Amino acid sequence: MTELYVSLCISNYSNIASHFPPTYNNNIPSKKVISLVSRTGRDLQRYNTTGYRQVVGCIPYRYKKHGGGGEIEVLLISAQRKGKGMLLPKGGWEIDESIEEAALRETIEEAGVTGQLEESLGMWQYKSKRDNMMVHDGYMFPMLVSEQFEIWPESGFRQRKWVCLSEAMELCRNGWMREALEVFINRKCQG
Repeated sequence: MTELYVSLCISNYSNIASHFPPTYNNNIPSKKVISLVSRTGRDLQRYNTTGYRQVVGCIPYRYKKHGGGGEIEVLLISAQRKGKGMLLPKGGWEIDESIEEAALRETIEEAGVTGQLEESLGMWQYKSKRDNMMVHDGYMFPMLVSEQFEIWPESGFRQRKWVCLSEAMELCRNGWMREALEVFINRKCQG
């Protein structure tokens, strides 16, 4: 189901591209642009039984040397708009999608990458920075990146940066995301 969802998102580009002038389409490299209508608002947002908002995200990673060996690099993204620092892609898990679909969607929207999801790293509870009273359940998945897009839904206001694991721990501004990174590092280093 997850692979089908991602392929549908990628194939939507050809449908949308036909609505633009040919000169515009000629300037866009094929299959490096993702056309996904970003979801906004919280109308479909999931909450647990105690009212905690459910969010899901990924630790997008790759091996510096091709072939599955070598140093691991993690993709961090800039905080949205006014925020400072770097973080991992994450966002709301909505009622009409599986947790895996939500993780893939949020990672495509915010970081412009897709790949193979791996077993969940776990769940963390954290307080919202916007509203200190709101508590969230945050689920994180490792994702081995297979494709990186040059243009993606939030490319207009997010930067992304591939960093080594120690730099990711240093740059990631959210404590719960650093904890997820620790679990990821322990899993990858012991494996």
